This record gives sequence, structure tokens and C-alpha cells, in this order.
Amino acid sequence: MEITKKIFCFLLLLIPVFLITGPAIPDIVITCSGIFFLILIFTKKYEYKIIDFNWFKISIIFWIFLIIASFFAQNFIKSFTESIIFIRFLLIPAILLILLFEYQIAIKLLFITIFVSVIFVISDCVYQFFNYDSKTGFGEDIFGYIPDNSPHFRLTGPFKDLVPGSYVSRFAFFGIVAIYLFVKNKNLKNFLIITYLALSGFITYISGERMAFATFGLGLIIFILFSKNIYYLISIVILFLLILISNKFHPAFDYKIINSTPIHNGLVLEKKIECINSSDLNCTVLIKSQPKFIQVLKNFNQSAYGEIYLLALKMYKENLLFGIGLNNYNELCSTTKYSKELKNIDCVTHPHNFYLQWLIETGPICLLLFIFYLYFICVSINKNQSSEIKLLSMITMIILFWPIMSTGSLTKNWYGISTFYILGICISMYKINFVNK
Repeated sequence: MEITKKIFCFLLLLIPVFLITGPAIPDIVITCSGIFFLILIFTKKYEYKIIDFNWFKISIIFWIFLIIASFFAQNFIKSFTESIIFIRFLLIPAILLILLFEYQIAIKLLFITIFVSVIFVISDCVYQFFNYDSKTGFGEDIFGYIPDNSPHFRLTGPFKDLVPGSYVSRFAFFGIVAIYLFVKNKNLKNFLIITYLALSGFITYISGERMAFATFGLGLIIFILFSKNIYYLISIVILFLLILISNKFHPAFDYKIINSTPIHNGLVLEKKIECINSSDLNCTVLIKSQPKFIQVLKNFNQSAYGEIYLLALKMYKENLLFGIGLNNYNELCSTTKYSKELKNIDCVTHPHNFYLQWLIETGPICLLLFIFYLYFICVSINKNQSSEIKLLSMITMIILFWPIMSTGSLTKNWYGISTFYILGICISMYKINFVNK
């Protein structure tokens, strides 16, 4: 049993690497780890009474109410199935606490893995950033991977989806723990943290993922304010210089705005490219992009987010207590009754904000239970962790769960696994031993 536990421990610490490959491998590892975790629970071959943790109790109650709500869903089979298998995500924090954070060597390897993974994504994105062609957009990455959609004017890095900024913003502050653990010289430590944070912020910017850049920027400001290290301000200076230089000299930012509206892909850009028949002439191409943030705020009801959110609330008004059913948003959206409400965007798979998703798909009870779940996690972090580690955990929690932002769906493999995996790290970081710091 101990050997099996160590095997799963090793696989779990590689999740940050597996997430780069896509959702399949992380999901297999998490599912198998969850089965092994339940075996430990039922055979009582574990040291912790995991049920004593309030956040774990609430997570189980939350899961039970998801199942109850599914009985009132528009599509019972879909909602019930999604509710049952959602337990694999909710178990991730407990799995990490018992299977991974029991071993100091595994803890240290985990933060090395996170640091190296973030650096790799940064390096790959920088390579792709400079591998740019005006006609085809960003080219292949370090491994020769070429994005499927061509021309491609958004960075993907080593991912198949447009998530490099999200990945970096979510894991970046945990990478600092590796520097805390292994760098003793104060000046070198400051230099590494400053450089690391500036590059992380730069990648979230050039990725084009505005929420990733905004939440990372918020996290960076909080880190500088509460770390009480004035030298960390240099990271913001470097970040702004990198942004200014890129906007000035990189051809990806050489464009003219033709039209700017709040609707989906409402920002129309004109970019210069080399003409096919003559290298002495300049031709242009029109690119549709996501609208400016200020345009969305000014005309929120016309924006994609406004239409999605307002439609979600209309659905909820007819299903006040238990919602429409987990992952039922797209199914209802596709019906004639609701699809006609969307003027500038097609139906999407989820409401793009998980607080709103819990409300309209599972009802106010499940939403409140989820909020309580996050509250007890924050209580656990505040109670058990030292100040420097507590700061990194709370910053990461803010990045993940800032309420006023567009998000993915926690029921989807990549987003759900990465979110609850990071939650598990936040909960378990009090076990880090800084004796050799």
C-alpha cells in the first residue's frame, strides 16, 4: 500500500506538467488517485481524519445538493451524471493533503515542478511571440507545434487552446515558493522573484487573455503591498517597459482600428502584410477580435457577456430553487424559446462565470454552499500558514475566485482539475518545512 501511495504521489506532483498536454492525462491521474483515496478512506489506512476539516464537510454537503438539484433539472440524466462525477474534482484537495503533502521531498519537487513548468510556458510563448509572420500570425512553438486556426493572431504556446496566460496567472505565485525554498542569498532571491514576476505578467499580457492579465496584475499589486519589500516594485516597472517595447516594435501590435463595437468579435483591426505578388508593396488584412474592455462596460447589454449573463438570469427566473440542471445551459439555450434572445452571439456551453453558473444551474442553496466552501478554505489558510505562504495562497485564491470576471466552467476537465488542484495546494501549504531555507 505504501508503494502504491508513493506512485500516486509522484503522478500527482506532475499534474502541472500534465495540464500542459491537455485535459486527458490529468483527468486519468485524478480519477485513479480518487479511487485509491477512497480505498484508503474505507480501509482506514490513513493518518488523518479528513472529515474533521470543515472545508471537506462542506464539499461533501455541496456534492449531495448537486445530486438533489439534478432531480429537478431540465435534462435529468445529464445533470445527474455530471453531478455524480463532479466528486472527482471535490476530492482533489483531500487527495493532495493525504497523498502528496505527506512527504517533504514530494512537496519540494512539486514546487520545483510548478516553477519549471511556468518557466517553460513563458519560454515557449516568448519563442512563439518572436516567431511571427504578418500574413499567418504567430507560428510554431519550440516543439514545432502550429496552432490549428490559421491565420493565428493569439498565442497558444505549448497548448492546443488559448490558455497560456490563464495557466501562468494561476500557477505563477506558487513558483515563488521554489525560490523561497532553495535560494538563500537575499539579493539573488529578490532578483529572481522580480524577473520571474515581470516575465509572468508579460506573458499574460501578450497572450491576449485579458482576464488572466487583469487578475495577475491584481495579484502582483497585492503581493507588492503586503510583502513589504519595496524592491518588488521593480517587477511592475520591468513589466510596463516590456509592454511598451512590444506595443512599439512588435508587428503583432502594428494595426489600425477600423471599427469598435461591444459585440462578440466587434473590434475590427486592419493589419499591414506583405503582398503576395510584390514585396515592394504593402497589403492589408482585416482581423476580428474581442471588443475593448471599455466598450463592453459602456454597452454591457449588447456585449457577448451581457447577452450570456442576461439569458442565464432569464432561465433562472423559471427555475428559482434548484436551477435548470448542471451543464444544462447550452441545452436550454439551443431551444427556440431562448436562442432568439441572443442577437450577436451563438449559444455557448456555460454562463462564463461560475458563481452565476452555480446559481442558474443548481440554485441558490448550492451557490451558498460553494461560497461557504471557499470561506472555510480561506479560514484554514489563515489559521495554519505562516505569513509569507499565507500571502501567496490568498493571492492565488483571489486570482481564481475574483467574482467579477469571465471564467471557464468548473465542470470541464482542464479548468476543473487545475482549479481544485490549486485549491489543494493552498490548503496544504502549511506542511512546507523551511528548515533548510
